[in-house]
Amino acid sequence: MKEEMVEADVLCIGGGVAGLMGAIRASELGAKVVVAEKGNTLRSGSGATGNDHFMCYIPEVQEKELDRILRSRYLSWRIRSRDFLNLWLEKSGEMAKLWDSWGIPMKYNGQYEFSGHAIPGEPLVLIHYAGQDQKIILTKKALSKGVKILNRVAGFELLRDGSIVGALGIDTREDRLIIFRAKSIILGTGIAQRLYPGPTPGWLFNLAFAPTCTGDGQSLAFRIGAELIGAERVHRHRGPKYFARCGQATWLGVYKDADSNPIGPWPTKIDRRYSPILTELAPEVIEEYAKSGKGPVYLDSAGISDEDYEYMKHWLRNEGNAGILNYMDEEGIDTRKRPIEAMRYGPIGGGTIRINVKSETSVNGLYAAGDNGYGIGEMPGAATHGWIAGESAANYAKETESPSMKRVEGTIEEKKRLLQEIQTREAGASWQEVNIAIQQLMADYAGYAGGVGAGSVRSQIMLMTGLTYLRRLKEKAYNTMVARNQHELMHCLEALNLLDLGELVFTATNERKETRGPFIRSDYPFTDPALNNKELILKKEDDKVVTRWEEIRR
Repeated sequence: MKEEMVEADVLCIGGGVAGLMGAIRASELGAKVVVAEKGNTLRSGSGATGNDHFMCYIPEVQEKELDRILRSRYLSWRIRSRDFLNLWLEKSGEMAKLWDSWGIPMKYNGQYEFSGHAIPGEPLVLIHYAGQDQKIILTKKALSKGVKILNRVAGFELLRDGSIVGALGIDTREDRLIIFRAKSIILGTGIAQRLYPGPTPGWLFNLAFAPTCTGDGQSLAFRIGAELIGAERVHRHRGPKYFARCGQATWLGVYKDADSNPIGPWPTKIDRRYSPILTELAPEVIEEYAKSGKGPVYLDSAGISDEDYEYMKHWLRNEGNAGILNYMDEEGIDTRKRPIEAMRYGPIGGGTIRINVKSETSVNGLYAAGDNGYGIGEMPGAATHGWIAGESAANYAKETESPSMKRVEGTIEEKKRLLQEIQTREAGASWQEVNIAIQQLMADYAGYAGGVGAGSVRSQIMLMTGLTYLRRLKEKAYNTMVARNQHELMHCLEALNLLDLGELVFTATNERKETRGPFIRSDYPFTDPALNNKELILKKEDDKVVTRWEEIRR
């Protein structure tokens, strides 16, 4: 394998929205910035083909509603602490205006279009925006600032000598190892997908978010001692049956049963300012109806005007749902005449990297932003924390000497041997076989409420049994996986990262000895009040996973 050294003040691993925002800001502050993206920044990450909701506070529009906004249901579970809430109030509107000035349309018909994820009477805290080409615009902006973008380069290992000194990456097309010497690193690698089965298990990439977002940043950060949080919690998205995509607050309609009777009061009539929010307030209803024999749950758009129907399709397209719309056109599906069945996807889990309001992790020189960083959520989080991470990383780099790689040479050689072994085996397990095995174990032994099978009932004996099996699988994967080309090598490394995260999920789920909301333990059926307002933190020390509980400042 050919080797190449690349030097940077700030290295962004992951070129999604968070990574590009960090790169743009760091470059503005005079840093030499390199972005390593395993795909292509023009269409990579969870915002690759669009997003149409941006949670933000715009004082000149919402000032009179500030008190209600701060108490709103949608914010209460998304904002982690008062510090992050203050940051959201200060920065989210600024980011929306900045994007608009760059050419990402943040207004609709000349004004901010607040809509979705609420019921009548609740304050609206998200704006519709036309994000279909946001990645193209952000890529052009980064290049105009002098950022060097290395597409088809997957960062797979961080290098630390006390503080960050660099990282390793592979070219996903050519036989090339890239050794990065960097003063600071921003991880913008996205949410952890493919840890659990999707809605069509035989098709690994049928997922609501980007299928190449496999928790790489979380695994990389954890391996060098950064703190992770929330590994025991999983998220499940909702949408059309078997067609996993985001957009639950973009569809217009009412959830109904097989006899066309509305289910629940949210809403019983359609108003395009408010999404069909039943499956957010009572997400278990879809499985409950199926298990009780009441039949499927349908989304029915009957009765909406032609104008509202086109309005819905406009935002679905900007949500990244052009594929669904094309399919509906090909099959003659009109949700006003032919309701579509709903389902829950996922789950998505594996934890996030613990950061503060400066996007700093617990490792000097390492920053995180976006879905993999525990701050403000979703698209505004990617924009805001990416921007702040860029500032923090650039300022840190100004005060830091060019790092020596001498003491990480052993790690580099170890990783080179691993790559060589995977590439030169004549026979062995494919990355798909390993990934499917991971998903099977996670579903069977660390499942989720509302799921099916034994894995949906979590207990210590089930969790510890699953962890034992997963560790055996991990050892076998390291010793047998084979890659026939660079692209498969990238997927093999993703599978190894997923194995790391699977271990953390089992460990954290076992540590939370209670039942709380959708988190259910059969052996601990009651909520432990001592854990109110606390988060579970995981860290690697002496090759062991160490856990502790810490209070959240509300």
